[in-house]
Amino acid sequence: MSTTLVVNGRLFTPAGVLDEPLLLSGGRIAAIGDAARDAASAAGSRPAELDAAGGLVLPGFQDCHAHPHHAGLDILSCDLSQHTTREEYLGLIGDHAAATAASGEEWVTGGGWSMDAFPGGIATAADLDAVVGDRPAYFPTRDGHTAWVSSAALRLAGVTRDTPDPADGRIERDAAGEPVGTLQEGAMRIVAQHVPLATQDDLDAAMRMAQQRLFAWGVTGWQDAIVGATNEVPDTLDSYLRLVASGELKARVVGALWWDRTRGLEQVEELVAKRERAAAAGFRATAVKIMQDGVAENFTAGMLEPYLDACGCPTGNAGKSFVDPEVLREACTRLDALGFQLHVHALGDRAVREALDGVEAARRANGPRDARHTLAHIQVVHPDDVPRFAELGVVANMQPLWARHEAQMDELTIPFLGARRAVNQYPFGSLHRAGAALASGSDWPVSTANPLEIVHTAVNRARVASDGRWLAPFLGEQALSLADALTAHTLGTAHLNFDEAHSGSLEVGKAADVVVLDRDPFAHPLPEIGLARVTTTLVGGEVVFDATSTASPTGGPQTAGAR
Repeated sequence: MSTTLVVNGRLFTPAGVLDEPLLLSGGRIAAIGDAARDAASAAGSRPAELDAAGGLVLPGFQDCHAHPHHAGLDILSCDLSQHTTREEYLGLIGDHAAATAASGEEWVTGGGWSMDAFPGGIATAADLDAVVGDRPAYFPTRDGHTAWVSSAALRLAGVTRDTPDPADGRIERDAAGEPVGTLQEGAMRIVAQHVPLATQDDLDAAMRMAQQRLFAWGVTGWQDAIVGATNEVPDTLDSYLRLVASGELKARVVGALWWDRTRGLEQVEELVAKRERAAAAGFRATAVKIMQDGVAENFTAGMLEPYLDACGCPTGNAGKSFVDPEVLREACTRLDALGFQLHVHALGDRAVREALDGVEAARRANGPRDARHTLAHIQVVHPDDVPRFAELGVVANMQPLWARHEAQMDELTIPFLGARRAVNQYPFGSLHRAGAALASGSDWPVSTANPLEIVHTAVNRARVASDGRWLAPFLGEQALSLADALTAHTLGTAHLNFDEAHSGSLEVGKAADVVVLDRDPFAHPLPEIGLARVTTTLVGGEVVFDATSTASPTGGPQTAGAR
């Protein structure tokens, strides 16, 4: 392994920002400050120098909740995530349909569209039919909770006005009761089961693509929040194991095994077997991901009170609990007793409470332990439940990018929550002040995995303006400091992954996973945080991204949602 001396940088360390050199050797941080200079001088051969040019030098970013295989598959197919309008989507899909027709493919597939591009968030089969013809087409939203399908896909799946909604989903219909082409949550399966699955080679190619994209953003580790089979993607565990065996997986990764909500407690032993198989191959699949509810934009996030209609009146619909709360408590207890970390998707305030109740039940039955169970997304948290995170040792698994004004928030969420509940959204500041451990992530490909845009939003509660302007914050009292936001996206996720002794901060002896920025955000106005860029990423002291020789990735337009 090589030895590198990082010079002319400002180091983000637990002791503060230091104007000191950093010595990397043997895949570890060997020395900081004068000790780094002395060790470099005493070395038998002069180490390579990396000039940070005054930029901030950080530990590698780590993402607490991401889906790299899904993101890579989107990139390699018809990826709509870089665009925002109905017209752009249809243009791309039409081009993709023409290209795939030439190769004889029956289905037209891709993903990454956003609900706010369509009136009421509802996309229509008629639009798709105009560009794909009589071919079946299936396009999930970037949050994975909704699918846009063509008329041919509905026919192939036998979906008619007489098809009942599944218990965990909804078929959107017109005034006459006919399916319009949008499927919510569990209704997606009706069509998805007919879509050809990605091959194992496809999955490996997707992960290679995703890992390189993450390295370009400075992300050197993550918790994968779906390791298992989902609607349109086969089980991803074997892909991880192959890339571990080949040495191609260089990032620090923990996998959260997928809890199939259509099944029950009988799957626990299967999860134990998968964990053991992964461990034998050198991969940590030590968490279990449970999807407790949906998302607010399609009214499936589980709420303590019903959603409102367009006139502000209660609808009677309070969203979904995908796992019966009693079953959830028993599952949490069983999994905790077996040493699993719980990773629960809980977006609405009822789902958050149900998940916290599940952790509490596990602690009562099994006794307290350093489990680091985590609740992901936590969009609406009742104030009574904020202190329970610290009390129960639950890590607040944040996706800060969504805590800002944008069409999906202002048009598809706030009006249907109402002003009283809307102020309980993304209470990161309150959770931090109450002593909760924070971990920060992206939910990529739901939204960009660019940590600088994510940290920018955590601090400013607003999107990045290209000219560095101040923009109106969304619930600015819930903002984090820059240091706290950076820590949540580095050491916070390392803590979540039980890896804080080995990574997550610039300390001697830890892994030489290091990111260099083109500037020091601490020395610039806060609205300019998101304008910073990664120049170099190192994993184990080896350069895996260099902006001078590689085109930097685009974050693209992103909106909220959750997987």
